[in-house]
Amino acid sequence: MHGLGNDFAVIDNIDGDVSLSTDEIRKLSDRRFGIGFDQLLMVESASSKDADFRYVIFNADGSEVNQCGNGARCFALYIQKKNLSYKSPLYVETNAGIMVLTVNSDDSVRVEMGEPNFLPSKIPLNVNAENSEYMIEGFKIGSLSIGNPHAILVLDDITDIESTASTIQSSSYFPEGVNVGFMKVLSKDEIQLRVVERGAGETLACGSGACAAVIHGIRLGKLNSKVKVLLKGGTAMVEYDGEKVYLSGPGEFVYEGTINLRSAPS
Repeated sequence: MHGLGNDFAVIDNIDGDVSLSTDEIRKLSDRRFGIGFDQLLMVESASSKDADFRYVIFNADGSEVNQCGNGARCFALYIQKKNLSYKSPLYVETNAGIMVLTVNSDDSVRVEMGEPNFLPSKIPLNVNAENSEYMIEGFKIGSLSIGNPHAILVLDDITDIESTASTIQSSSYFPEGVNVGFMKVLSKDEIQLRVVERGAGETLACGSGACAAVIHGIRLGKLNSKVKVLLKGGTAMVEYDGEKVYLSGPGEFVYEGTINLRSAPS
């Protein structure tokens, strides 16, 4: 599946009989020798009576992460297509808390991403005090967590980003790594965004990255409360009311199949 070009392998693990090692996930994610994906999503049974399902996310490098907004939209559509549930909204468990997913009549999905956290210890970011912007490795950034850590740079030119992203991601300021967003403000209602994700590299879209960028832009007074985000893979809408943030956009099925992990190259 994909959400605006951010692509996913989705596995039904309701019965809990699928367990993949880090090495197996890496092999699956290889675009030449495996399936190829930015993230692997597992649909699992909820452990809480307050949730309908559990949403588990792995990056292409095999590391588990807490949040993925584009994946959440695909997760909701997968559940409907596979007749696992027709509830809307769906309440799903993640490592970052409960997410609320609403499938709209046009098959777009609105994701309640929860509340952002700006406390450095919760991002985590190794600085002494919370601020609206920080100087990290010579770059002025905003930083916050939406279940996963984000650093956001506001720039007039976002064409040459690889070196900057690498410097920030390898910095000791971010002990758990960080997703780095490069935002160009087009108007108070529209931005252009590129995101280099930890464990995946630059993706065509990053839902939580879109939310983080808009929140940072609103805090700086550069954006309104509802913003169109132009990503390489398409357009998403982000709304932030000062407490909770919402992400809306499409999800698409590409193909279904099986793979024998034992036949993958070592």
